[in-house]
Amino acid sequence: MITRIVKMTFRAEEVPDFLANFEVHKSAIRASEGCEKLLLLQDVKNPNIYFTYSWWQDPENLEAYRNSQLFEGVWAFTKTLFAAKPEAWSTHQIESL
Repeated sequence: MITRIVKMTFRAEEVPDFLANFEVHKSAIRASEGCEKLLLLQDVKNPNIYFTYSWWQDPENLEAYRNSQLFEGVWAFTKTLFAAKPEAWSTHQIESL
């Protein structure tokens, strides 16, 4: 299982557009082959910072999504809204309590 974490910092005036676009595409992202779960989180102290956490069955599923037309369209729009360079990590779970 792979957990993909993406940190995105938006210009304040662009947050509503990001949220509207996420609302339109979240079900399709979640329905991508191998996607087990998708979360959208907002930073408590800075409401312009959002994180997506997505769980993928294996790295190949994540890579297939990242090479899909769905991702290409969503990301092309999303990256026009950033106030800072996004950060992303692919992780393996070590422990859960």
